[in-house]
Amino acid sequence: MSVNLETKTKKALRRGSDGTGRLVSGLRTSLPAMLGLVPLTAVVVLLPAALPWLPHAVRPLRTLANTERSRAGRLLGREIPEPYRPLLGDDLAQGIVLARSPIVWRDAAWMAVHGITGLTAALLAVGLWTAIPFSLSLPLWWWAAPEGSLAAFTTLDSWPKALTMPFVQAAFYVFLLVWLVPRLAYWQAELSEALLRPARRTSLTERVDQLVETRAEAMEAHGAELRRIERDLHDGTQAQLVAVALRLGLADRRFDTDPEAARALFLDARDGVEEALAQLRTVIRGIYPPILADRGLAGALRALTAGQPIPVETDFDEGRAPAAVEAAAYFVVAEALTNIAKHSGAARASVAVRRERDRLQITVRDNGKGGADDGRGSGLAGIRRRVAALDGTTLIDSPEGEGTTVQVELPCGS
Repeated sequence: MSVNLETKTKKALRRGSDGTGRLVSGLRTSLPAMLGLVPLTAVVVLLPAALPWLPHAVRPLRTLANTERSRAGRLLGREIPEPYRPLLGDDLAQGIVLARSPIVWRDAAWMAVHGITGLTAALLAVGLWTAIPFSLSLPLWWWAAPEGSLAAFTTLDSWPKALTMPFVQAAFYVFLLVWLVPRLAYWQAELSEALLRPARRTSLTERVDQLVETRAEAMEAHGAELRRIERDLHDGTQAQLVAVALRLGLADRRFDTDPEAARALFLDARDGVEEALAQLRTVIRGIYPPILADRGLAGALRALTAGQPIPVETDFDEGRAPAAVEAAAYFVVAEALTNIAKHSGAARASVAVRRERDRLQITVRDNGKGGADDGRGSGLAGIRRRVAALDGTTLIDSPEGEGTTVQVELPCGS
């Protein structure tokens, strides 16, 4: 039982210590916010005259707010997105837009509230750590304090009080430390999220813009796919069939006069037909690989990774997803592996496909030279367009000399 009590005590003190650390880390933003209240008040009072300087005054406020978004987001375990949009025009035009923007006033409200409450909460948390040993030491020296001094919620003027009230006070401080301080840290983060997250109207506007961009990406991806199919058919299959037709025409003319030459032309034509069929199958696989229907996404990817020139570590979920999602996932992995083989110089790679609720997560990594850029025609732009067409997300991390990681999320229903 004593072991359990000791364990619980350690956990409680750890919660208090963690909460204190989080509140102290909040000083990184609450102290600048507190110091900025005076210039903030001056800007608000002199707003009509300060409009041309408002864009410059807002920049440090936004930087501070973004720092708090990041800090509070880590504590809450979720991202707090930025609501800011690019500003157009000269300083006066931007100042007028900012003065009318509810986002600016919400940031200003956060600055005022966080500056006061953040500093107060951090001082309270730190003060409790010193107040507890101070209270416990009172019985040792209370008699030396000036007469009438208040301690332990009362005036210590007798030994019974000195041997009881300081411990009551210390217990109260411990309660505040292990119960209130962690909650204060969490409430502080929630308050920051409530004031700094995008308003509902802003979120809807951004969502509309995102859907417009996604639709444009989908149309671009669809057009690129049609051009690829047309090019493959025109330059490959059609050219091969034209060559077959010419051979058959020549064979027909020589059939009576030179049967052996005609037979050779017929054999060449047959080979040409087989090559045209192979090219046609390649085009069909580019539209929707038949192996997806036969083996599912996991089986198709195993076959794909098995044929790579370097070792590829795999980790696949066996479940099925909608056909369009599986086709996009197959395309992403195929294109990423092609890039690795052509450009990365990697010695090994890994592919992971996991189903997380209604999202399909795809991760392709290599240990190559890095430095991949989807703006240089490396195939990554095609991946991004294909994923955007399904309202998915693409993250590419490719520092120089450290390999490349492509992370894709595709919505696939519940």
